[in-house]
Amino acid sequence: MKDIIIIGAGPAGLTAAIYALRAGKSVLILEAQSYGGQIINTPDIENYPGLKSVSGFDYATTLYEQATGFGAEIEYTSAVSIEDKGEIKTVHTDSGESFDARAVILATGAKNKHIGIDREEELTGRGISYCATCDGAFFKGKDVAVCGGGNTALSDALFLSAYCRTVYLIHRRDQFRGSDADVKKISDKENVKFVLNSTVEKLNGEQTLSSVTVKDKISGETKDIEVSALFVAIGQEPDNSSFENVAELDDKGYIDSPESCTTKTAGVFTAGDCRKKEVRQLTTAVADGAVAALAAVSYIS
Repeated sequence: MKDIIIIGAGPAGLTAAIYALRAGKSVLILEAQSYGGQIINTPDIENYPGLKSVSGFDYATTLYEQATGFGAEIEYTSAVSIEDKGEIKTVHTDSGESFDARAVILATGAKNKHIGIDREEELTGRGISYCATCDGAFFKGKDVAVCGGGNTALSDALFLSAYCRTVYLIHRRDQFRGSDADVKKISDKENVKFVLNSTVEKLNGEQTLSSVTVKDKISGETKDIEVSALFVAIGQEPDNSSFENVAELDDKGYIDSPESCTTKTAGVFTAGDCRKKEVRQLTTAVADGAVAALAAVSYIS
């Protein structure tokens, strides 16, 4: 029996653990993959207050060490359901194990969206990637493409420009959705080529990716761009369907929760990118973590 179970070891979940532990509560974190969440793939964080510059990996590792140093326990397993037993919540996992707690915090984050075209799954790991910082170094000196127009896509293109010969940045609109500062940085890179008003229509290659077919949305013309890799950065989507019995979801699958981070179930709280909100940034994730933890502590008390 733990006081609080936190599902997810991203910035929101780890921050929640720190606040709960400092309030004298016992904490178990359940994480399906690795600590850090999406931020661990960010090469450089420059907008976190008080830190001029830090890599996502270093930031996440420091946060993880801080939480475990205070006494957080972590199990690498995937939570598949929550059973509400009133004062006790039972979290069931895909390994068959179950864990009990007085309160639960859902900090499941969000996962990368797929383009949704033929052969995307087949070529994943064979030229298709969703993590530029994880796989970019494998394509040093080669031509690659990034699909997307937000901050993640711009950050990926900037990172890849240091390794790759040419980076094609493919975006379906004529303007990027990312910050002006990132657009300025990427515009100054001579080896980054913009392919605007265009969508990826086809993936080519036998065993590995050799080119992508893009379609100009204005002219309707298509062309092949020879690349060794396509990095997909078109946004994220939550993975909350397993917890619909304890938390209300909006039409996009995000947990519909007010700023108090409460849910429709007493003793179940939420934090971070899995929650319905206008702004999803590192600062808003850790803020949610603090709010959810203090709410859980108050509930238990």
